[in-house]
Amino acid sequence: MKNIQIPESLFYDLVKYHLLDNADVLPQIRRGLEEKAEAMVKRDLYTKYKTAETEEEKEHARQEYLEKVGMHRDFRY
Repeated sequence: MKNIQIPESLFYDLVKYHLLDNADVLPQIRRGLEEKAEAMVKRDLYTKYKTAETEEEKEHARQEYLEKVGMHRDFRY
């Protein structure tokens, strides 16, 4: 099981929600968790690209990564 780091502000929002029953922070928590999940997916795709065993796998992972980060096809090499 890996450890995951989150921003301090997200941690405090989670504390406010769970320990202080403050539901006003739910939108910030949702946004923070979505951003973290996106970053994790991008990092995983980048790692697959860098560690792929074959050129075909490497290119496939690279294209997936570029698609995920939103790079337009005209700007790719």
